Amino acid sequence: MIIFSNSVISYLAHTYRKSLASCLFCKIIKGEIPSYKLIETEKSFAFVDIMPLSKGHSLVIPKYHAEQIQELPDEYLADILPIAKKIALAQGASDYNILQNNGKLAHQVIPHVHFHVIPKPNEEEGLIIGWPAKQLDKDELPKIHEELKAKIDAASSSSL
Repeated sequence: MIIFSNSVISYLAHTYRKSLASCLFCKIIKGEIPSYKLIETEKSFAFVDIMPLSKGHSLVIPKYHAEQIQELPDEYLADILPIAKKIALAQGASDYNILQNNGKLAHQVIPHVHFHVIPKPNEEEGLIIGWPAKQLDKDELPKIHEELKAKIDAASSSSL
């Protein structure tokens, strides 16, 4: 068990409150910054992106402030995908991307979990990505599988 001093707890609480106070998406949720709201539930908020990759590009965000998906409680995640589905249906595109980035190297710009719902009407609009896939050595796949499976099993048994 890790025990923190009161000063460490106070610092962590202050840092968390400061990040909440300065978070663009938290301000949108609170109505401090205007948005073009599409859907709002107890746990989520969806709105039209002001810098879209294509017409109708929208964002779905949890009302819980978490920078990365592993920090977000499961009940918020469970609320997000049905909203993304409704937005995708409303956009009417047969092709679209649902994108979620975690961390700066993964191109996350706003440090608050968010899901993009991006229509892909043609080759020029919407999300444009490269996919630099590499051939995996056939002996590596079982090793990677075992490593990931062991970590998933350990995490699952510790959360019971």
